[in-house]
Amino acid sequence: MDTTGRRGSLIAGLAFPLLIVGLLVLVFAFRHQIWDIFSTPVAVRTWISEWGLAAPLIFLGAQIVQVLVFVIPGETVQIAGGYLFGFGAGLALTTGGIAIGSALNFYLARALGPAFVHRFFPPDRVARLEQISCSSKAQIGFFLLFVIPGIPKDILCYVAGLSPMRFGWFLAVSMVGRLPGIAGSTLMGSAAAGQRWVLAVSLLVLATALFVLGYVYRDRLQDWIESHAAPPHE
Repeated sequence: MDTTGRRGSLIAGLAFPLLIVGLLVLVFAFRHQIWDIFSTPVAVRTWISEWGLAAPLIFLGAQIVQVLVFVIPGETVQIAGGYLFGFGAGLALTTGGIAIGSALNFYLARALGPAFVHRFFPPDRVARLEQISCSSKAQIGFFLLFVIPGIPKDILCYVAGLSPMRFGWFLAVSMVGRLPGIAGSTLMGSAAAGQRWVLAVSLLVLATALFVLGYVYRDRLQDWIESHAAPPHE
């Protein structure tokens, strides 16, 4: 390959990582403003509603940013989606934004490697999840991890990017596993917008209980998944 070809390959290889790093720098610079916007569903609704007809696209972008900036509670934006656009449109926009953000996380980890991921997540926790991702039943294991409330989903996206898992499988498994939680949060927002308080409060109580149980028993659940993700001879 000549010098021009090598230079082109280098630029192509660096373009995506540099784009993501640039986005993260901007997010860090405006972190206080971003946190103010995403602090509550009402704050998100107020900010989105100011954009008029462009609100759906703005919300989609906001959902993508929330996935990339994983310290922002995802439920806040999901509830706001249902509150703003109703259950159907809110679910579609929220699911689309989460899918795009998850894809970016996946390829960010694949482009920058383990050293980058370990800056954000404990290496021992990443290693445990990598055991599942490299097993013969990785899709089943990851699906169960995405279904269980209380287990951080963002770390799963990064670990999947480090694994041999194909992107198509990852996206299908992650989105199907997340769908019940996304639908519940969106329905909660839609119910609140329609002042169906019994439904909204019931969903909130159920979601909180499931989250607490998933968080408290996350290590036991992960141990069980690890024991079943690979056949006994592996």
